[in-house]
Amino acid sequence: MTASYIALQKSGELKRRADCANAILASCRVCPRQCQVDRLANELGKCNTGRRAIVSSYGPHFGEEPPLVGHGGSGTIFFAYCNLKCIYCQNYGISQMGQGGEANADKLSTIMLYLQAKGCHNINLVSPTHVVPQILESLVGAAEKGLTLPVVYNSGGYDSVETLQFLDGIVDIYMPDMKYADEKTAKQLSGIDDYPKINRQAIKEMHRQVGDLILNNDGIATRGLLIRHLVLPNGLSGTSRILRFISEEVSRNTYTNIMDQYRPEHKAYDNPELSRPLQTREFQEAMEVAHRYSLNRIARPEPKIRFI
Repeated sequence: MTASYIALQKSGELKRRADCANAILASCRVCPRQCQVDRLANELGKCNTGRRAIVSSYGPHFGEEPPLVGHGGSGTIFFAYCNLKCIYCQNYGISQMGQGGEANADKLSTIMLYLQAKGCHNINLVSPTHVVPQILESLVGAAEKGLTLPVVYNSGGYDSVETLQFLDGIVDIYMPDMKYADEKTAKQLSGIDDYPKINRQAIKEMHRQVGDLILNNDGIATRGLLIRHLVLPNGLSGTSRILRFISEEVSRNTYTNIMDQYRPEHKAYDNPELSRPLQTREFQEAMEVAHRYSLNRIARPEPKIRFI
């Protein structure tokens, strides 16, 4: 299957989208925080990223969901910084301390082509929300030089619908988080006021663009939506409300990864409700909720944690 952006590259539409997206960096509204700083002049907003993206690492990754990994791995590019400030982030060195180096459009294009040459099944953009214009700019060059892999948009789920519309017909696979059902919790744990509302709008837009996840004959994802939901201790993630939303307002066929791997990291020990790992019982309850709402494409049907 040919990646969606190929036709847009041939028509010139891909470059037009990249130019339009770059223009909004001048008074940045790339993400819902709407900082309105001039990132073209390297002014920094909440994401701490100026004109150029910062890349922490890249390479074939075999720890992602099976439909992305296959036999060649998922071609991940980890972008530094994030528009969320999760106090329990397991990758806080990257997301909040900015470990990595700047990469211009040519460098990003080269990375994408390298991942294709390594035999990866896709280009997996990890934490791309704040660098969508930079990604589009690099994708133009990569497509001109022969990139054909589908693009995976792997985000924390706090995405602007306006920015997502730049990606319509470009991104083949969306893999957002749905972190919280409650605004107060989102503010306390990730420094965001309106996460549930923005997140749900973004999920609906992503599904409108790509639909339910489609796999080829080898079980590799070629297009569609895949949602991740990390179950937090003490019901902090609002799992029942999130899974009900997916079932009733997105699709019961949504490929959903209900994740059990929460462990205290970063500043989590400062919050009594987050200072312990997830219990087996809590994960089992989440899986029961998914069954109750008739979600029939759950990525991990059996809990793997063993905490009592």
